[in-house]
Formats: sequence, structure tokens, C-alpha cells
Amino acid sequence: MAKLLAIDGLNIVRRVYEASPEPDSDLKASIALRHALSSFRNVLEAHAPTHVLAAFDYGGNNWRHALYPRYREGRAPMPSYLRDALPGFHQRLREVGLHVVTIPEVEADDVIATGVTRWLAEGRGEAIVATTDKDLHCLIADGALVWDHFKGEWHDDAWVRARFGVAPERMLDLLALMGDPTDGVPGVDKVGMKTAARLLNAYGDLDAVMAGAGILKTPLGERLRAGREILALSRRLVQLKTDVRLGVTWKMLAYDAH
Repeated sequence: MAKLLAIDGLNIVRRVYEASPEPDSDLKASIALRHALSSFRNVLEAHAPTHVLAAFDYGGNNWRHALYPRYREGRAPMPSYLRDALPGFHQRLREVGLHVVTIPEVEADDVIATGVTRWLAEGRGEAIVATTDKDLHCLIADGALVWDHFKGEWHDDAWVRARFGVAPERMLDLLALMGDPTDGVPGVDKVGMKTAARLLNAYGDLDAVMAGAGILKTPLGERLRAGREILALSRRLVQLKTDVRLGVTWKMLAYDAH
């Protein structure tokens, strides 16, 4: 059976780069990308995919910045040494048989969500997402599995429920409520993961939570009502696009380890 492996490229690259305590330099970038290439090869060998979607952020602002200019405001920019070395790294990936996909104005997460949901909807086979990002765990609800390369562990429905307290299909609702400081998604004031999970499990989904907030006579209800507009914005920011024009065919993404 066919198997799609969607790799969150910068998730691997930046984790490897930031693991080194050395100051930013051309040498650090070169060493990190060499290790990142080994990580890619290890993931490919471990999963033996028939198709690979190697997704990378294009860089610069994307559609989420248009919605919310402060999006990712607190995130440290990519070190210039690493950014300048990425085109060469993409070429190395092409040399090992991968088709790098990077689309202007969308994030790698949107590219992956589009590719994985299409693959599964067409019944082509299994889908694996190699990432540690929280938001991509929502794809488990569509039938994908998430692989944490750094811990060497599978993330499935049971893992998401144990880690976040909600089903995979509620992951984006959870992130909208609690916010995501990494991406600068505001969320509702003083609503953390446990409170967000409790609300979603009690009401069912985000729409039901907001409907219930109208009659909830508690400080939490007041915060939900006061944060209604921010919550609506947060919900849009955490949504993953599944209609991106990827500019590739399944044949182009076919991978032959030999």
C-alpha cells in the first residue's frame, strides 16, 4: 500500500540548529544542516514511504499576518546564517530524491494539511506527519499519524487525549481558547490548556462553548464573553488551510529509496 510521509522541514532544521549551544555562525549553520540531512535520511529509512512531501515555510509574512499583524511577533527571527544556507539545503534534499514544496504566503503547516487531507480523502494509503508542532496533531482526526523524530515515538488519538485532554478533532479549538504564545495567537485571557479542555469536553466544540458562555454566571463566563472577538480571531489564526495550490502531483512526490 502507498504511504505518504509529510515532513515539517523547518521543525527538524530549527530543532537541530537550536540544540547547539554554539553562537550563530556559518559553521554552526553548516554543521546543523548536515545533522538535519541525517535526520531526514533517518526518517525516510524508518518509514519507507512511497511518497514524500517535504514542506518548508516560504519566509516573510503570510495570510495570518494579514489577519493579525502581531502574528509571530514574539518569535525570534531565523538566524541569518541559517536562512542564507537553506537554499543549498533544499538542493541537497532534491539530490536525495525529495521534492521540496514551499509556497508564498502560506506556512508549511498549510502545505502539509492540504497534502495529507487530499491523500487520505482520495484513499491512497496511510499518511505520516513528521513534526513536533501541536497544531498538526489535528490531522490525526483525518486518519494520519504523527511521528516525533526527536523522541522516536508515535502520536495517535490516545496520545493526543492523554497529552492535551481533548480528541484530535478538537485540537484547533483548544489552541484558539488557550492561545499559542509560540505563534502569538492571543486566545482568551487566563484560559489555559486544562480549562480549555474542560470547556470543550463539557460543551462539545468551540461554537457550543461560546453559546454556553452567554449564560455562564462565573468569572470564566465573563472572560469568555469579553474575549469573544479575540477568540474569533484566534480561531481563524489556528485554522489550517486545506486548499493550497501545491503545484505538484503525486507522481512528482513519489520517492524511491534506491
